Amino acid sequence: MRALSIAATGMLAQQMRVETISNNLANMSTTGYNARRAEFADLHYQQMTRPGTINASDGTVVPTGVQLGLGVRPAAVTMQIAQGALTETGGDLDIAIEGRGYLEITLPSGASGYTRDGHLKRDGDGLIVTSEGYPLSPEITIPVEARSITINANGEVYAYFNDTVAAQLLGQITLAQFTNEQGLEAIGSNTFLETEASGPATIDVPGENGLGTIRQGYTEQSSVDSVKEITELIEAQRGYELNSKVITAADQMLAATTQVR
Repeated sequence: MRALSIAATGMLAQQMRVETISNNLANMSTTGYNARRAEFADLHYQQMTRPGTINASDGTVVPTGVQLGLGVRPAAVTMQIAQGALTETGGDLDIAIEGRGYLEITLPSGASGYTRDGHLKRDGDGLIVTSEGYPLSPEITIPVEARSITINANGEVYAYFNDTVAAQLLGQITLAQFTNEQGLEAIGSNTFLETEASGPATIDVPGENGLGTIRQGYTEQSSVDSVKEITELIEAQRGYELNSKVITAADQMLAATTQVR
């Protein structure tokens, strides 16, 4: 009774889809989060009669054959790249990326990470860091006596001091972009790692070579569409129920077989 195992793969697939949707809904308020979508592919087919087989009775060719599918399997969970809405915060170190690009940060291991979370802070040494304490790369230090900070659209960071009129350039925020953003490895904390699938990072100034620009005093909201997620959740739930009904029907058929006398 192949229907039992086939329906079981269908239930597992819909369960994975629900888990993906639940993660999207849980991150509705996560800065710079992009929704994920579960993708599936059909499993191997059992060839009962191959297409093109010669019919032994009269020599004609079988046009379609008999190919019985064995279920479904997960193929990928893909990040849906989309620009989230910008929320005004008014913070000097809050920035949003309008367009493509990721901030490059230095992880505790010394490796480079990438994020779109623009909730930046200043640590005890004056370094500009993320909410997790990871410094930007290249590092930018804000002097203690700085009165205010300005970040322009090209990522240049200026400081104003009480004893001078002109602003002092502290550093340059750069952005990274990848050939395949969906190939980045998510490690949590709004952070991604470069992989073979993503390709190497290309670092440049904001606004150059297709990169987005910086908007100071704003942060990027999650791109999750709650209405769409709830709709897909209902579809996944109904798909799970239908596959469970197939298992019930197969069980009843087996029960009828065992009762034959």
